[in-house]
Amino acid sequence: MANQPDYRAQAAKCRADADASTLDNVRDRNLRAEAAWLDMAIRQERAATSRVAREAVSASHLQPQQETT
Repeated sequence: MANQPDYRAQAAKCRADADASTLDNVRDRNLRAEAAWLDMAIRQERAATSRVAREAVSASHLQPQQETT
């Protein structure tokens, strides 16, 4: 899907912000945000993989079956 947010890019931005931070609480907040974005990226990728698999099964059911004699 073209409108999907780029969760990995958001995670990378949070990591960069954490690395640049001089305050411990800000660094920790950015690291927690990075972890959340990465979790969302993994879930998005898993959903996309599952969708492809479901569509492949559906497509195989729509194909006419060959007769064997």
